[in-house]
Amino acid sequence: MLPALHQHLAALAARRRAARGADAVELLALETRYEELAGWFAQAVGDDRAAHGHTAKALDSSHITGDTDLTAYVLGRKAQLAVDTGHPADALGLATAARRTARPGSRLEVIAVLHEAHARAVLGEGGEADRAYDTALALLGNADGDGVWGSWLDTAYINTARARSLAALGDYEQAAAGFDDAIAALPPAYRRDRGVYLARAARAHAGTSNVTLAARIGAQAVGIAAETGSARIIGQLDRLDRTLAPAVGEDGVAEFRAALDRIVLHPA
Repeated sequence: MLPALHQHLAALAARRRAARGADAVELLALETRYEELAGWFAQAVGDDRAAHGHTAKALDSSHITGDTDLTAYVLGRKAQLAVDTGHPADALGLATAARRTARPGSRLEVIAVLHEAHARAVLGEGGEADRAYDTALALLGNADGDGVWGSWLDTAYINTARARSLAALGDYEQAAAGFDDAIAALPPAYRRDRGVYLARAARAHAGTSNVTLAARIGAQAVGIAAETGSARIIGQLDRLDRTLAPAVGEDGVAEFRAALDRIVLHPA
């Protein structure tokens, strides 16, 4: 998928450079959205450098086109990338900029607050993170439709994001319960999201010392990781593997590690 996107982006860029006036602006707007999409796909396959590059290009182009909604959204994506690649302080600044750019009362504002909440959790600011999630829920209740922007946002999504932050704060009991609820409510078609949620749930259960349950849930995520090739799922499973390695004699742990070993080699 990513090579095809690169070819499409190259063709779009060539057409845009040859165009003038309104046509050039419209082509740049389309190119910008494809750059943002390429950033998603790059992150999904584990190429963080390419993900940052595509997302940075999308941000630059959004300023040129004057699409402030897209600018707010891409700033949020940059915040997400920053926290996922180990830079929560940068993520907090980007999330703050995303909220400042977003239209008040829009779903884009909710998205920005969610990124702020998780950045604060990773920074260990539990109280501030909790208040940010409460703010996101309140904003969502009054948010406008925004068309495509944040159409997927609902209370369940925010609660799932909160579960991830609870795990980052070390509250594994509540995090595990949140992920279990999210998995039960997720439509079957959302395979990649299910795999991510399963892997995160397994890590949360491991944090509560329920290694048998963690291994069983982790094995389910391995199947989806093999099916989708998602680097996000595999990254979570690699962390779970390291957590469970000392408990290899517990029920299901050896089986989980063997299943993971079939798709990703790891230390014995």
